[in-house]
Amino acid sequence: MIAKIARNAEKNIWLGDENYKADAASVIDILSISGTKGKIFVLEAESKKDLPLLDAIVAAFENGFGEMTNG
Repeated sequence: MIAKIARNAEKNIWLGDENYKADAASVIDILSISGTKGKIFVLEAESKKDLPLLDAIVAAFENGFGEMTNG
């Protein structure tokens, strides 16, 4: 879902942690980041025009990528 959103960007969108900065449009790059519940990631857009895409990626994280359930 992250890569699908990031592929709509005018310029690069980066997703990173303290050790690595991944091209958010690349599933392989994203998989190289070790993600665990509660981990903090940083998003960066090279173009201000792509800021709404960052909001969409943040929303995907907040919504558990559609996989979270109540109960």
